[in-house]
Amino acid sequence: MTGVSHPDTAGPTAPVGSWQGQSVRDLIDYWADRTPTRPFLICPEHDRVVSYGDLRQETAAFARQVGMLGVKPGESVAFASCNGYGSTLAFLGALYGGFRATPLNLVAGSDALGYVLDHSDSGLILVSDQARPLIEQAANLAQGNPIRLRLDPDTGPEWPIASEAATPDRLPTGASVGLLMYTSGTTGRPKGVLLSHENLIAGGQNTALAHELTDHDRALCVLPLYHINGQCVTVMGPLVSGGSVVMPHRFSASRFWRQITEGECTWFSVVPTQISYLLQLPETETPDRHSVSGLRFGRSASSALPPAIHRAFESRYGIPIVETMGLTETAAQILSNPLPPGRRKYGSPGIAYGNQVVIADQHQRPCPPDTVGELLVRGRNVMLGYLNNPEATAETLTVDGWLRTGDLGVMDEDGYVYVRGRIKELIIKGGENIAPREVDEALYAQPGVLEAAAFARPCPDYGQRIEACVVLKPGAEPDETGLISACINRLGPFKSPDRIHFRDTLPKGPSGKIQRLKLLDLVDLECAQPEP
Repeated sequence: MTGVSHPDTAGPTAPVGSWQGQSVRDLIDYWADRTPTRPFLICPEHDRVVSYGDLRQETAAFARQVGMLGVKPGESVAFASCNGYGSTLAFLGALYGGFRATPLNLVAGSDALGYVLDHSDSGLILVSDQARPLIEQAANLAQGNPIRLRLDPDTGPEWPIASEAATPDRLPTGASVGLLMYTSGTTGRPKGVLLSHENLIAGGQNTALAHELTDHDRALCVLPLYHINGQCVTVMGPLVSGGSVVMPHRFSASRFWRQITEGECTWFSVVPTQISYLLQLPETETPDRHSVSGLRFGRSASSALPPAIHRAFESRYGIPIVETMGLTETAAQILSNPLPPGRRKYGSPGIAYGNQVVIADQHQRPCPPDTVGELLVRGRNVMLGYLNNPEATAETLTVDGWLRTGDLGVMDEDGYVYVRGRIKELIIKGGENIAPREVDEALYAQPGVLEAAAFARPCPDYGQRIEACVVLKPGAEPDETGLISACINRLGPFKSPDRIHFRDTLPKGPSGKIQRLKLLDLVDLECAQPEP
């Protein structure tokens, strides 16, 4: 099958194509040899700056300590913490030593985490004080008894003994598994995605290529390091391009612009929910253009960015937002809009950079332009497979190397992809396929709506009917009739929701993506609660 790819005509000059290594360890050594004093990691809460020379020294020391605890290269080193020096060291230190970095999702329940600890066969968990109650509960549900050590977000692990042993000499290669990343498991048990060092580097290179990153760029990382976006976009992206990353503990709308200016950031990566929160800041907290003059762009990923929100952000802040798309199974980014002055298309996550994409029919044959089909991806960033799950691996990876994303979309004649929704989330009403994103966008266009998500409800007449959950902006009054009428005016009555449920929050995964498949059960559970 022939895919469509964007030619690699723009991007950084180094290390893409210039360094001779294979692994993340090689990459760290490359920059430590050439630019040992250049900052790599800036931690604002602790005023800590880690240079590339420091990074090699500290990741090598991390690898020695893990080896002293009896963990063998290729085995899982799990970590649970907010962002900061500690979690970054755990991620890159595990990779440097040839171990399998296994981040634990802090918004998952103890049952899911207990399964992950068992499934990953983690013998060591580095855990922050804040995460310890959750991890202890999960460990009690697991079969094994992994070593648990304290991980301070600002100072790193507390090792039982100081080690002067040699760094593990089994060097990781490009084919070595570097990251074991678990999916959110919204439709069943989490799946363990196996990403090699080559996959991780390719993910960073695809980011650097699309966004033209150089060693002068500095990212703000406000997405958690237990999500692939934080790891491969805002850690691996700067690492492959020799740049820097500012790493606060977590996202804060009220501190966001101060972190941008004080950190001298040139770009940031967020999710649509965070863009909505930034739009809710008082006008008095809008930064003046001079203070953010070095900020080249922001990028949005992990879920669809409603065009109304996209335009509102750019109008208020004067900063271009580049919509992108990525998956855990592809080491993050697969699609991106070009940077200005390149053509950005609202409502599209863009074109392929560094990998091939195709829209295919049910027989995995390429579809003509503007025809709905499944989005497939092929490239060096595509995962090795799912840990101990050959059936799911065979369902996802085709024999000729294409990854089936499970996303429905169309590609226009310019190669821009428009995602219509997940195959499993598709609403089938009266035999007609309806993408819930169409309904979402109609609701987002209304001035009082902060968040919206349409979902299907079983219906004896049509098979399924449409309902939606909405979170209102502060001060907005619920008006179900008005919102349904607005949808009818835009979509017609057949595609409009029959009911709208107003909620304070919507369920989200670790990246901020709304978990649409949970909405029906959540609404029904609340309706079943007795009146107080």
